[in-house]
Amino acid sequence: MESETNRANQTVMTEFVLLGLHDHHNLEMVLFVLCLGIYSVNVLGNALLIGLNMLDPRLHTPMYFFLSNLALVDISGTSSFVPLMLVNFLETQSTISFPGCALQMYLTQALGSTECVLLAMMACDRYVAICQPLRYSELMNPQTCTWMVALSWGAGLANSLLNSKLTWSLPFCGHNVINHFFCEILAVLKLACGDISLNALILMVASAVVTLPPLLLIFLSYVFILTAILRMPSAAGRHKAFSTCSAHLTVVVIFYGTIFFMYFKPKAKEPNLDKFIALFYGVMTPSLNPIIYSLRNAEVKAATIALLRGDLLSRKISRFPVVL
Repeated sequence: MESETNRANQTVMTEFVLLGLHDHHNLEMVLFVLCLGIYSVNVLGNALLIGLNMLDPRLHTPMYFFLSNLALVDISGTSSFVPLMLVNFLETQSTISFPGCALQMYLTQALGSTECVLLAMMACDRYVAICQPLRYSELMNPQTCTWMVALSWGAGLANSLLNSKLTWSLPFCGHNVINHFFCEILAVLKLACGDISLNALILMVASAVVTLPPLLLIFLSYVFILTAILRMPSAAGRHKAFSTCSAHLTVVVIFYGTIFFMYFKPKAKEPNLDKFIALFYGVMTPSLNPIIYSLRNAEVKAATIALLRGDLLSRKISRFPVVL
């Protein structure tokens, strides 16, 4: 009888309420301005990286192929929840439909998992470039790079599909107030009226699978990379080799540093603090990637200058003769 009541309540519930910070509306206005600015930088900066990769033949290399995919992940990840969150900042009460919440939760987790694996693939690319330079074009051929990127996307999508399926198979008995800015999986699980111990265990194991092996691969890659750099006889060679890896290493430190701070810090006494940390991870971190790669990469800077001068577009147009 109880299970029938749970199922009935679950079918009646068609939307969730996103609590956010509606008790502090003035603060939400400040967050609206900040998040809108940061989101704009994220979309424009990452779109610029993708555009430069398509327009400039000098950037048609494995490293920039991976970087373009990273930019696409960052744009898609933030776009899965930031636009609706910005609208909700202006509302007195924020709601999201049941399917909308399911889609938002799936996308945010899938794209975050994809970035974990993709950063490891980029570390492998840097390892081959520094430690196996004579075989670089052979080992990092277009087919291999495509498979590496496909593995990254596939792992992220599969991980999120598993956790989403298990989450939405739980009964939700009328509790529909999510204490967060968006449909974050842990916040949604708290609303379930069934036993979530299995979900929590599988979520922990799945998260470990998509974060720890890639992190170990990144660590090992950079141990070999730094060893190879220190063995180089010329200071100019060491500087050039390290400069090609420094941007990626900076992104890895920021990305994983934020993850570990979120999930391994002591539980905050103030619940809103966890929301701000998640907001920093979801909004701020992706916008740093194009800035880091633009400031620390001479080829990206050169391509940007060529684009501003109109050289890239004129070069692209000149390849297509006008037929009268």
